[in-house]
Amino acid sequence: MSKKEKKFYVIWEGHKTGIFNSWTECKRQTQNYKGAKYKSFESKVLAEEAYRGTYSDHVSGNQKKPSKLSRLELEYIGQPDYHSISVDAASSGNPGVMEYRGVDTKTKAVLFYNGPFQKGTNNIGEFLALVHGLAYLKDQNSDCSIYTDSRTAISWVMKKRCNTKLAIIKENRELFKLIERAVLWLKENSFNTKIIKWETKAWGEIPADFGRK
Repeated sequence: MSKKEKKFYVIWEGHKTGIFNSWTECKRQTQNYKGAKYKSFESKVLAEEAYRGTYSDHVSGNQKKPSKLSRLELEYIGQPDYHSISVDAASSGNPGVMEYRGVDTKTKAVLFYNGPFQKGTNNIGEFLALVHGLAYLKDQNSDCSIYTDSRTAISWVMKKRCNTKLAIIKENRELFKLIERAVLWLKENSFNTKIIKWETKAWGEIPADFGRK
């Protein structure tokens, strides 16, 4: 049994709440649920302890992990701008089943979710998440900034192209149609949204992280 299969998933807010022993079941109970709150744990004991508490005690941005950065580096980086949204993607395999989402940086409430897509990559997911976030903020007429932890996604967005080497096959044809739409949106739209690299070493995992590391 692999390490991934041994994980337990706590859902504090979803279609159903509780402790689940597979990502498939966790996704079933959280997908399309706005503001879903959940996280994975390495053992059932840790999951049970977490479930007795609150989601905010365990999200990446609230966990008190020692930083490897110096005090001066931390002071230079500062704190995240919470007037923002954060985006992230996850892929089980490369290529594999991929999904992405955007959340409110402060509350971690899910603002949008898309997936799962077959035979995708994490870089593609990060790119799509960032473009989706930009379109979402423009549609909302919002002046929020947007965080991503992917330099690749930022580069692709600035160049207005998805520079993936992934081949188009039957399983991911719909995914590539979405990529085409994202690239077309970048070429046809201007935006003033500030794109910011999430400082993982200083702040922990990005709030939109899927918690499957």
